[in-house]
Amino acid sequence: MEGFTLGEMMSMQKQLYEKYKDTWDPHSPKAGRSRLLWMVGEIGEVIDVIKKNGDVKATEEPVRKALVEEMADVLMYYNDVLLCYGISEEELKESYLSKFEKNKRRW
Repeated sequence: MEGFTLGEMMSMQKQLYEKYKDTWDPHSPKAGRSRLLWMVGEIGEVIDVIKKNGDVKATEEPVRKALVEEMADVLMYYNDVLLCYGISEEELKESYLSKFEKNKRRW
C-alpha cells in the first residue's frame, strides 16, 4: 500500500461515517471530544499488547498483527477527530512541517 496518505484515510473515514450516519453522532467539535477519548482507549489497547507480550515479541508474528491492528484503530479515531474539528489534510501538513522544523532547531 505504497503512498497511503492521510487524505485517503480521511476519505475512507468519511465513507464509514456515511454508512453509519444514522447511528453515529454527526461530525462536530462536541463529537470530537468523544472520539478523542475513544482514541485514548485504543492507545491503551496498543500499550496492553506491548505490556502483555513484551517489546521484542510485539515485533514478531502473531503479536505484531495485533499491534498493527490496534494502531490502525488509533488512526481511524484520529482521522475521525480531524473530521469532527474540520481539520484538512493541507492544514495538518502545514502545521506538521512547521513543528518539524521547530523541533529540528530545538535540540
